[in-house]
Amino acid sequence: MTKPYALLPLVALLAACNSMIPQGNEAVRAPIKRSTTIYTPRPEVGRCLATLGASRANFTPLPDQYYGAGCSTLGTVRLASLRSDEANLALSNLGPVTCPLAETFAGWARFGVDRAAQQVLGSPLVRIETMGSYNCRNVAGSARRSAHATASAIDVSGFVLADGRRITVSGNWNDQSPRVRQFFTAIHTSACKRFGTVLGPAYNAAHRDHLHLELSGSAYCR
Repeated sequence: MTKPYALLPLVALLAACNSMIPQGNEAVRAPIKRSTTIYTPRPEVGRCLATLGASRANFTPLPDQYYGAGCSTLGTVRLASLRSDEANLALSNLGPVTCPLAETFAGWARFGVDRAAQQVLGSPLVRIETMGSYNCRNVAGSARRSAHATASAIDVSGFVLADGRRITVSGNWNDQSPRVRQFFTAIHTSACKRFGTVLGPAYNAAHRDHLHLELSGSAYCR
């Protein structure tokens, strides 16, 4: 696939949303209009959306929202699907996520999870199951707001392969199959190289059924 994305007007990428990028004189130069609301992203968000569009993710940019009490969704997108080397990757139960998180998640899904599924388990990935993203709440057992309160974290619970197998964190993290355990080790290691904070079953009981992925933090990997 050619890579003209960086040369296209950013607003054209935003108008496409789902990586159907208009070319040449077809580029839309007006800001996105949703119902009666005009959405014009901040420059740094626009750059991120351009990069996310180049990955061929299917997404919709969302207007900034402030909910009070430290909760907000700023510079976020709603991901409909991601892209592996050869196919679309479906997503389940995923709400708003910040654009930088979506961009990193897209890279992990393609280069970390799908390739590990093919190389270790012998079947491509077709869907990533999640327990959500945005949630106006504190870190469990503390008075500190969770990264979920700003749509800056994703909880991944399972994976579906092209051969029909469904592999979940809760049911297969300590699977009897060495290959399934190797798969989880590979995707966990890949996540730790990309995200600032990665928490899984080895961290505590609250994460026994999912992988918590967020950009903030400094290589905190458990």
